[in-house]
Amino acid sequence: MSRDGAGREDIRSLPRRDGFSLRVLTADGGSASVSRVRCVASARVPEDLSEVIRHLESCYPREGCGVLLRAGAEGPWRVRPLHNVQDALHASDPVHHPRTSRTAYSFEPREWLAVLTEADARGEHVACVFHSHVDTEATFSDEDRRQAAPQGQILIPGAAYLVMSVHSGCVSDVRIFWWDCGEFQERPVLPDSWKCQPTDFP
Repeated sequence: MSRDGAGREDIRSLPRRDGFSLRVLTADGGSASVSRVRCVASARVPEDLSEVIRHLESCYPREGCGVLLRAGAEGPWRVRPLHNVQDALHASDPVHHPRTSRTAYSFEPREWLAVLTEADARGEHVACVFHSHVDTEATFSDEDRRQAAPQGQILIPGAAYLVMSVHSGCVSDVRIFWWDCGEFQERPVLPDSWKCQPTDFP
């Protein structure tokens, strides 16, 4: 998690739980609540991840990112790629944003809010956040953990986190992570077909 010029924590690109709503901090320091984007108690990912893979490979050699939205527990999935604005943050303030898009990602706050509002209108919830690691392993790094659960408080309850390793422009490893009993659990994605086993996470 980064900090702004005044030394405050900058969490504008991340949602917070507010009852059954998500509250997003905006660029002017205010906030906006999206009331019906529910975060379910368990998470699944679609069996076919080809659209996610195409997006993340197209972003190489930068980290790509986005979310998987779902309507209800058994409804259709929707892949929603998001712009990685980490390079812009780094260019504007390299002290507080030392990483580039080669090793980090950040959602653009207005785009993120628009996605949440759109999901609200469609009766969808954020089921999974996905991003790539460039020329390295598909681990859930310390920075990933801090952004997903700062101070041990999960920001999107029930959402899984999908990490894909992209080497030389091609996905080489995929792992899924989810929050359970105060820590992140993980399991690999089947490497033969790049399809996840349709198994509920606790």
